[in-house]
Amino acid sequence: ALLYKGKVVARRYKSLLPTYDVFDESRHFTPAVQNEPVLFKGHRLGVNICEDMWHVPELWPETPYHKDPVALLAHQRVDLFINMSCSPYHEGKSKLRRALVQHHVAKHKKPFVFVNQVGGNDELVFDGRSFAVSREGQLQGQAKAFDEDLLLVDTDDQTAIEPEERVDIQDIHDALVLGLRDYTQKCGFKKVLLGLSGGIDSSVTAALAVSALGKQNVLGVLMPSHFSSKGSVTDSLKLAKNLDIQTETLPIAPAFKTFLKTLKPAFHGAKPNVAEENLQARIRGTLLMALSNKFGMLLLTTGNKSELSMGYCTLYGDMNGGLGVISDVLKNTVYRVGRYINRDKKLIPEDCFTKAPSAELRPNQKDQDSLPPYDILDPIVEAYVEDGLDVDEIAAKGYARALVQRILYAIDASEYKRRQAAPGLRLSNKAFGMGRRMPIARKDFR
Repeated sequence: ALLYKGKVVARRYKSLLPTYDVFDESRHFTPAVQNEPVLFKGHRLGVNICEDMWHVPELWPETPYHKDPVALLAHQRVDLFINMSCSPYHEGKSKLRRALVQHHVAKHKKPFVFVNQVGGNDELVFDGRSFAVSREGQLQGQAKAFDEDLLLVDTDDQTAIEPEERVDIQDIHDALVLGLRDYTQKCGFKKVLLGLSGGIDSSVTAALAVSALGKQNVLGVLMPSHFSSKGSVTDSLKLAKNLDIQTETLPIAPAFKTFLKTLKPAFHGAKPNVAEENLQARIRGTLLMALSNKFGMLLLTTGNKSELSMGYCTLYGDMNGGLGVISDVLKNTVYRVGRYINRDKKLIPEDCFTKAPSAELRPNQKDQDSLPPYDILDPIVEAYVEDGLDVDEIAAKGYARALVQRILYAIDASEYKRRQAAPGLRLSNKAFGMGRRMPIARKDFR
């Protein structure tokens, strides 16, 4: 709607309604029958909405549409294109948006203003970065990324600026902070808590929470067991001191002992296995939820995308919580985010980067007892989940076919866990959650 002097002087409707990935618009809306320029102060404004500018097969070959709303407006002699978007962030998205706009400008020789939403809504993070392109195809103005901004541009001025170039890890960090802040506040919470294990995942999540909400609003909970290493406690305390956050220490050994005593008759004759390991995780999850309920704090889960892919997580244990902050971040990228957090000051202890990852649920346990090395696992997860490649295509990249099959089967078989996971912030072009709807019950082809 165009508002002027307290009145609605024009309304325009969206033509292209996406129904892929996270979008479900045709389920709720009907498309515009036609779109005409808005006449305002002697100018003909070509107002189009978000997806309306995306039918560009030259840049986006998988376009599902058969008409180009921008071209239809251009045929009606517009003076300026204005696109209003709620275009969610993922890596590489900003460059693609700019390329799309410059394509339309080159084709129709008219200036183009792209205005994008800023903020987090559930799983999605909107990165803003509104910009204007002159009729000559030059960038005239660019608003801030991941922050609200007001930018004035004279579309008759042909002065060009250089685009702001940001490294991808800065975008990932800022997207996580913005998504965490908005999710927490829009859900009515002021404070958050999380379990601190001394590992990189919980350390990065804690640091992000401090950046998003302030140190006074973050509680770190240590829950050591007799399997916990000395470093898991000392590194957690170092982190808490560096971040200046409050901590609670709740040892789980007494509760674990009581559970085992209660279960002893039922477990009689059965050897210890993953049940005892998961029991510890569930005790921790119960303690965290008790604190969440008692003090009205949002519990953050700390699992990453590599673990969630493989089902290397415990239902009703470490998966307990209201938001999965890094659930769309692969393990090796979590380390990169940690290094970025430490760019000016070493907030995360160095041992968190160098020690072998471990759930510490049995003696001398390491992640790689159950998982392939992350340097191998992460590219395969990315190829399957984000790029949609199959076994043969992934194996052709140089990976052992049997290993690829094992990983892909584990990803498929763990869908039931992910369906019960907390919503997670979406950073990639294909995150688990509403953008990747897969059946849980499927025939086992092993």
